[in-house]
Amino acid sequence: MLAIPPDLLSRYDASLARNEIPAYQRPHYRRWLRFYLDFCAKYERPTHQRGSVRSFLRKLEERKQTEWMRKQAVGAVRLYFFLGDPKPQRTPGTRDDPRVSAGRPAPQAAPASPPRSSDGGVRHREQSWPHPAGRHDTVMRAGPGSGAGQSGQTSGTVEAPRPGLPAAPRPPLAEAPSPPAAGPAPNGWPELYDRLAAAIQVRHYSGKTLKSYRSWARKLQGFTRNKPPAALTVDDVKSFLTHLAADRHVSASSQNQAFNALLFLFRHVLGKEFGQVEGVVRAKKRPYVPVVLSREEVQRVLDRLSPPFELPARLLYGCGLRLFECLKLRVQDINREVGILKVHDGKGQRDRTQPLPEVLTPALRAQLERVASVHRADLAAGYAGTFLPNRYGQKSKSAAKELAWQWFFPAARLTRLPGTGELRRYHLHETALQKALKTAVQEAGIPKRASAHTLRHSYASHLLQANYDIRTIQELLGHGNMKTTMIYTHTVPSVTVKQARSPLDL
Repeated sequence: MLAIPPDLLSRYDASLARNEIPAYQRPHYRRWLRFYLDFCAKYERPTHQRGSVRSFLRKLEERKQTEWMRKQAVGAVRLYFFLGDPKPQRTPGTRDDPRVSAGRPAPQAAPASPPRSSDGGVRHREQSWPHPAGRHDTVMRAGPGSGAGQSGQTSGTVEAPRPGLPAAPRPPLAEAPSPPAAGPAPNGWPELYDRLAAAIQVRHYSGKTLKSYRSWARKLQGFTRNKPPAALTVDDVKSFLTHLAADRHVSASSQNQAFNALLFLFRHVLGKEFGQVEGVVRAKKRPYVPVVLSREEVQRVLDRLSPPFELPARLLYGCGLRLFECLKLRVQDINREVGILKVHDGKGQRDRTQPLPEVLTPALRAQLERVASVHRADLAAGYAGTFLPNRYGQKSKSAAKELAWQWFFPAARLTRLPGTGELRRYHLHETALQKALKTAVQEAGIPKRASAHTLRHSYASHLLQANYDIRTIQELLGHGNMKTTMIYTHTVPSVTVKQARSPLDL
C-alpha cells in the first residue's frame, strides 16, 4: 500500500487540528486517506474528482464496511480536498481533454466565465458533505450559466445533455472554502469525548465500555441537536430514553445500557448530579435461556474445524472461556506441567485459573512448538515484538520479544503500526474464529443459533448435568454473582430430589 508523502501528511495533520478532529480519531482519518490514495493509484483515477470518491465508497460498500465507517471515510477525503493540492493534469489534445470530447476546440478562458480547471469534473449545483465531526456543511457549487457564488437546488447527479446537441464543456469543481480558523470546539462536544475517554481509562474500564458509552453520548448529541453539554439537563435524558423505548423500540438491555452510559457521563464527566429520572422506568430484562449444544453436537462441530481454529474452539468448550479470554492467552498462561490455565484480566478485571483438559495435552505441546518457531522467525526478521498490556512495554523494553509474552494463538501476518512503521504480531482475530465456527455449525446440520459463546454455555450446562456444585461452576466461569450462574439450571433437566425429607430418614 502506498504511503502518504511526508509533506502531505504534515499539512493533513494541521487540517485535522484546525477542524478540531478528536485526537483518538486522527489515526483513522489518516488511514482512510491512505486507503483512498492507494485506491486511486491502483485503479488509475484522479484523486480530486467526485467520481473517484463515489467509486471509492462503492468499493467500501462491497467490502462490507459499515455506514458510520463510510461516513468517516468521506470526512477524511473531504479534508484532503480542502487542502488545495494540485489537481491531476489532463493531456491536451487527447480524449482525456473534455474540450476535445465535446467536439470543439479548446476555448480561451474569459474573465466573465466560471472558473475552469483541468480535471474535467462536472460541478453540482450544491453538494452536502458529511462533516468529519458530525456536522453537515453545504458547499456551494456554480452551475452552468450561473455565477460562482449563486446557490441552486441540491443535486447528487449530473444533468444529461439534450438529445441531438453536442455535449457542452464540463466545468470543473468549484474551489472549496478554506477550513475554519482554529478556535474553541463547537459547543464543547469534542472536549467532552476526550474527557469521557479519560474518565473511562482512569477507572481501567475496558475499551468496549468506552466505545459503548461514547456511542450513546453521540446519540444524545444528535437527539438534542448539538445542545452544549453544559446546558444538558435530566429532562433531556428523560426525553432521550423515552424516545429509545417508545419510538426506536430498543431492547431492555440497550435501554439500561444507555441509562448507565448517560449516568456515568453526568456524574464523572459533567460533574452533575443525575438525580431521579421521573417518568422513565428502568427496563426489566426478561429471563434469558441461552442456546446450549448437546455433547454429541459439540463433537460434530469440533470435528469440522481445522487449524488454526480447532484448538481455540476446543479450549472454549473444554475450559468454558469467553472468546477474548481464549484469544488473548499468552505462552506463560499455559502451565502444562500442573495442568492449569490462567485467565488474566478477564471480565471485570478478574483473574482465575482453569483445569486444562488432559486430552488436549499433545495439541497444546504442538501449538507451543509452533509459536516458538514463529517467534524465532520473527526475531530473525527484526520485528518489534508483540503487543503488551497497558504501558508494560515502557517498563520492560525486552518483554515484547520474550517468548513468555507471545500470543498462544498468534495471527498469521504481522501488523504494521501507523506512524512508526514497526512490525508487531497480534493474536488470532476474533472474526476469523467466529466465521469458522459458524461454517462448522452449518456443515454439521445443527439447526441452532450457535456461536463461540455457545460453547461456554454448553460447558456450564454439561458440568451441571454431571451433578457438579453450582458454586464450583460459578468460580470456574468467573461469575461475580450467583444469579448469573443460575440461568444454567434452565438449560438441562433437573436431577435433584425435590421432595423434602428428614436427613434421619435418608
